[in-house]
Amino acid sequence: MKHITRTVWILSLVSLFTDTASEMLYPIMPLYLESIGFSIVFIGILEGFAEAFAGLSKGYFGKMSDNRGKRVPFVQVGYALSTIAKPLMAISIVPIWVFMARSMDRLGKGIRTGARDALLSDEATPETKGRIFGFHRSMDTLGAVLGPLLALLYLYFHPTEYRTLFFVAVIPGLLAVFSSFLLREKTSQKKISSSKNSFFSFVNYWKESPVAYRKLAIGLLFFALINSSDVFLLLKAKEMGLTDSMVIGVYIFYNLIYALFAYPIGILADKIGLKKMLIVGLCFFSFTYFGMAFGESLWIVVSLFFSYGIYSASSEGISKALITNISAKEESATAVGTFSAFQSLATLFASAISGYLWFEFGSFVAFLIPALGALFVSIYFMILKNKDI
Repeated sequence: MKHITRTVWILSLVSLFTDTASEMLYPIMPLYLESIGFSIVFIGILEGFAEAFAGLSKGYFGKMSDNRGKRVPFVQVGYALSTIAKPLMAISIVPIWVFMARSMDRLGKGIRTGARDALLSDEATPETKGRIFGFHRSMDTLGAVLGPLLALLYLYFHPTEYRTLFFVAVIPGLLAVFSSFLLREKTSQKKISSSKNSFFSFVNYWKESPVAYRKLAIGLLFFALINSSDVFLLLKAKEMGLTDSMVIGVYIFYNLIYALFAYPIGILADKIGLKKMLIVGLCFFSFTYFGMAFGESLWIVVSLFFSYGIYSASSEGISKALITNISAKEESATAVGTFSAFQSLATLFASAISGYLWFEFGSFVAFLIPALGALFVSIYFMILKNKDI
């Protein structure tokens, strides 16, 4: 743990507290929205817009962070906005109010992501990127274990009292905000521009970025186009006969595996190479989706969610580590933000495509095609030479 600096610890604790707050609400969000009269269609529109807005804003604020040569204020404001937004959703049930509160929550994520990942990158060398990002993802995902468990415990004693849970979630959110004020700006961060940038100006980075960045991003974005929401995995588990409680249980199990393995896999990635570990992760994804296409028993579901946890631990932090290794230090927030923006749009299309395939051809096809696509992306990265990424 000698490579885990004070800044990495603080950022990891901030993410742990924030994810605990967010994941307390994740399982009950659709239930709450339905209870206040939202239709399934409106819920879909709300979540789709919020995620797209968050994704695009990552690029904008990542670029702004680089231009101003500042990281910490973006991190602090981003986490504060997300914390404030949670109780706002429960204050009023007027649709436009809920819409704005949910968008504020996602905007907070957009503001902080690029700057936070740039801070993490600054705390690492190319030889320690895997373990730094892996440790952060491990702590972040631990919140995705604690959050649903706390929500289940609360609802056991107070069933259907969804609105109160939004106020309870403020507690870990405030812990995250207070922890973020322990961060210190690095004086070495240079201001590279004072000019104003439009909401979509980060797109220009794609043209200006290193060739290696574009080669890496093309592979990752193609994968994003076939990697639909985790909701489809949960729906498939339900289709295979699991009860609602069991579905929540395997979701918590998946996050636990992710949290436990992200750091050790990051250490291993530093030893064998980030690209090799990314390919391993894609193979685990393919195995999981092939299994979901053909599997039918409870034990198969459990083993597949274990495999999916290994995939996440081997890919999400690793891909960001690769991106920051390729990009210039003073443009790392823009590099991460630009990729995250395109990835968010690709994920929206992926979920729409998977939903269509499931509706028209059944779940078998909806899982088989991503499984094959992941193998194709693995081959793409195998063909790329190490010097290319």
